[in-house]
Amino acid sequence: MSQDTTAPLESDFFRRDVVTAARDLIGCHLLVDGVGGIIVETEAYGPTDPASHAFRGPTPRNAAMFGPPGVAYVYRSYGMHWCLNVVCGTGPGAAVLIRALEPTDGLETMVTRRGSTTVRLLCAGPGRLCQALGITLAHDSLPLTRPPFRLAGQPGSVPVVAGTRIGISKAQEQPWRFGLAGSRYLSRPFARER
Repeated sequence: MSQDTTAPLESDFFRRDVVTAARDLIGCHLLVDGVGGIIVETEAYGPTDPASHAFRGPTPRNAAMFGPPGVAYVYRSYGMHWCLNVVCGTGPGAAVLIRALEPTDGLETMVTRRGSTTVRLLCAGPGRLCQALGITLAHDSLPLTRPPFRLAGQPGSVPVVAGTRIGISKAQEQPWRFGLAGSRYLSRPFARER
């Protein structure tokens, strides 16, 4: 069990440029009902970004992205996997996809939910992460500053690497994917770490 003594993030953290927030979420501690770990990989998506769900405007599916910063935006990918995003930004329509965690809290629960004992892969990818943490559509639009969530800042600066986003077909060239340098829990290595 992790000994997280860092302070929870406050609402001002989320009211910043989405790319800055995506970088600064690396190293933060994310828990859902006491299960989770250290954020090691994120991707930023802005309102004018053709790869963003917000690009064409509000819909029932992406409504959380147009609400207040600091809430969860949860959606289903390919009709199979839930994905967790942190709504951020100086205006509506921006969010940070949480791509991977280093599992630290509730390992037994994560193993049971995932049906896997390979700790390195429990939360390596948005779908695996949501399955391990028990995230579903019921978490959409919930504030990340209150239970069942706990999102706390990192205790100090951490080494961050950046690269292009993955798993998208538009605006792939944007260097808005961030990761904890040297982490073995990433969904996919960064080009310069190979």
